[in-house]
Amino acid sequence: MAVQSLQNPKKRDRDEEPVSGSKRSPLWRAMRRFPFREPEFRSRRVAARAAFYLLLGASSLFGVMVGLLLVYSINLPQMADLERYRPSTTTELYDIHGKVFGSFALERRVVVPYSELPPVLRNAILSIEDKDFESNGGLNLVRMVEAAYQDVHSHGKAQGASTLTMQLARNLFLSSEKTYGRKIQEIVLTLQIERRFTKSQIFTLYANQIYLGRGTYGFEAGSEYYFSKHARDLTLPEAALLAALPKGPEEYSPVRHPERALKRRNLVLTEMVNNHKITEGQAEEAKAEPLGLKLEAPANSEAPYFVEEVRRQLEREYGVDEVHGAGLRVYTTLDLDLQRVANQAVLDGTAAYERRHGWKGRLQNVVSSGLDMQTYRHPDWVQPLADNAYFHALVVDVSPAKMVVKIGARQATMVPADWAWTTHVKATDLVSVGDLVYVKVVTAAGPSPQVILEQDSGAQASMMAVDNSNGEVLAMVGGRDFALSQFNRATQAQRQVGSSFKPYDYTAALESGMKVTDTVVDGPTSFYTPNGPYTPHNYEADYKGSMSLIDAFAESRNIPALKLADRVGIKKVIEVAHRFGITSNIPEFLPVAIGSADITLAEQVGAYSVFPNDGIRIAPHYIRKVSQADGLPMEQKTPEVREVISLDIARQMMILLQAVVQHGTGAAASQMHHAFGGKTGTTNNFTDAWFIGFSPSVTCGTWVGFDSRQSLGEKETGAKAALPIWMDFMKVAVAGKPNEQFSKPNAPKKQLDVLVAPGGADVAPAKPVKTDDPDADNDDDSDKPAPKPAAVAPPAADATPDDEATPKVNAAKPIVLPKPIVGASAKPAKPVAPPKLGVAAGPQK
Repeated sequence: MAVQSLQNPKKRDRDEEPVSGSKRSPLWRAMRRFPFREPEFRSRRVAARAAFYLLLGASSLFGVMVGLLLVYSINLPQMADLERYRPSTTTELYDIHGKVFGSFALERRVVVPYSELPPVLRNAILSIEDKDFESNGGLNLVRMVEAAYQDVHSHGKAQGASTLTMQLARNLFLSSEKTYGRKIQEIVLTLQIERRFTKSQIFTLYANQIYLGRGTYGFEAGSEYYFSKHARDLTLPEAALLAALPKGPEEYSPVRHPERALKRRNLVLTEMVNNHKITEGQAEEAKAEPLGLKLEAPANSEAPYFVEEVRRQLEREYGVDEVHGAGLRVYTTLDLDLQRVANQAVLDGTAAYERRHGWKGRLQNVVSSGLDMQTYRHPDWVQPLADNAYFHALVVDVSPAKMVVKIGARQATMVPADWAWTTHVKATDLVSVGDLVYVKVVTAAGPSPQVILEQDSGAQASMMAVDNSNGEVLAMVGGRDFALSQFNRATQAQRQVGSSFKPYDYTAALESGMKVTDTVVDGPTSFYTPNGPYTPHNYEADYKGSMSLIDAFAESRNIPALKLADRVGIKKVIEVAHRFGITSNIPEFLPVAIGSADITLAEQVGAYSVFPNDGIRIAPHYIRKVSQADGLPMEQKTPEVREVISLDIARQMMILLQAVVQHGTGAAASQMHHAFGGKTGTTNNFTDAWFIGFSPSVTCGTWVGFDSRQSLGEKETGAKAALPIWMDFMKVAVAGKPNEQFSKPNAPKKQLDVLVAPGGADVAPAKPVKTDDPDADNDDDSDKPAPKPAAVAPPAADATPDDEATPKVNAAKPIVLPKPIVGASAKPAKPVAPPKLGVAAGPQK
């Protein structure tokens, strides 16, 4: 038997031990038989060949996988880039009290640390997005296999298996296209992120990066937008709603699709129960809550024209990318409280003008314009409904005794008393269904707001106010409705200034040697010009004979002003105007002396501040200080400060300007019983109405008119149309300064505190520049505003309290004028005005 076995070795049973070998284990024998049992299937040679091809295929597949990984990882960002990653953040604007009132952002994002993300929000996010986040390595293999199976059977790539880390990798570095190549890159990046960062760091990056709809990125910005609160203050249902949004910010938008958002929010609450983060009772209580949205007011809505001026300046100095993505802190000169007063004064003043001229109708109708009343939204409906606010409303129902209007999602009903000023008894005589009407909100609270009918026939108004002591722009209004027109009528509109130009005539006359007590004859006269004889008239069409300069100026007589300008030369008058800071082109012909020149309101306000400043012009400016996101200050240019006229001329002009308010064309302001000076302006055919005036501390200008330069109407003078708006503002601006007075004739030159940021990279706190000896006018000390340090908003670590007692650092030595102090200020861009219609110079006031 042994011999037979040796002669036929192939026939020997495979389980039999070799002759010279030791005894083998059952495992060894089983491995020898795998994968085929010779007696039942095929020969060992076939088995070996199959095993070879199997190994060859596996190694090829492995090589292909390695090659793909190499190909798709070549252009992937390095983790060092992520360590230096700084997301685009919001640049915020602060007023002088440290209040945020505006912002710029390519992506609306507020970066917060891990500690500012409350547990309730973290639990909600992880429960719906990645339950195993704390334990997985960035990949969930079970979910990936399930998703791949679904993709194969659905013949698409609809199913995903992204963990929170994979979502972060995709949002930071990759596109959202659904390809296998992008998925491979996503996996590679995910593994690298998990290796380099802790779970809390990964979660923080995700929470500050993810898009939540409506232009918001990150949960802090989302919380502020949807609920007007910080993320740390979120309740359970609010946190669940925010956690529901990353899946589909637009699809589940609580603003556009509240039903979908509610269903998705409740799903998050259910997942939190399944994940043992909340109890069933807590979930049911939270599900019973409504969405509870409290949408944040639109950014830049309180001072939109001022914000635009700041944006233009910042972009010129620092570039668009830096301004809109670097998270700068911009400490502006705006006083938000006064800005709100200015807004209301302009709206109320133009509404009063509209009422004086009766109901005009000519309303736009949504239906006749081919629009759907159900989906129509007026641009100004983005503003929150508030008391004393003005809106365009859509008429949805009308009968003789009532008018139902829609403002956004709310409706209001008006009765005959609410439109009595129109003198129409029936509402059906005023409006039709689908008309857009202008209304004022009397009371916004309650289920139905109370509103009254107003009118918007196109009349516009603008206002600008500056702090005399430092040139800071405190408030600016460029029109009635920024949502309808972004054209800034304070800085861009060049309009005929009428008699508000006359201070330059009288300044030139005083500089030529005349005195305010000198006389001039107000009588018929003609002037010979290169274009022929010019015979002007007074606004009143009468003559008063010999008059003192004081009375001629206070009563705004045209003939005396023209005689003075003719005596000194119109070139001299224009030179004086340019010295005051007027940069608009002024033609050299005599009617300019009574205001036929086109000048912006901003130029006029800056020029008029020279008079209460004892002849010193401080260029109006909008920004005190700019800091980077980490608090380091950025280099800034200094505002221009220079002497325009001598102390003596300034004091004499103050006598004239105060006379206007005391007994002249601006006498209505005397009822306020405060130290004021100023000048009215009314142009030919009543196309423009002006009042530029000042107290010892604030200079403010107002303008009223139509963009089309049509007439405001008979007798709509500066004193009637513009002065009441100015008074409404100045009542509040001087409310805390009851005893302030202008400098007396023999008092020392007024002391001014000019906030100037020194040049160079090493920016110190703002420095006061003294315009005279520290022993300044005692009459002005009691109410002179204290120097204002740059406002710094909490909670910055390097914040400086806005405290008047804060000592100044690196205070500059007093600089004594009359030597001009010229700062390094950029030449302002030439304003762009709407197309002008030819207006001939005529009687001005």
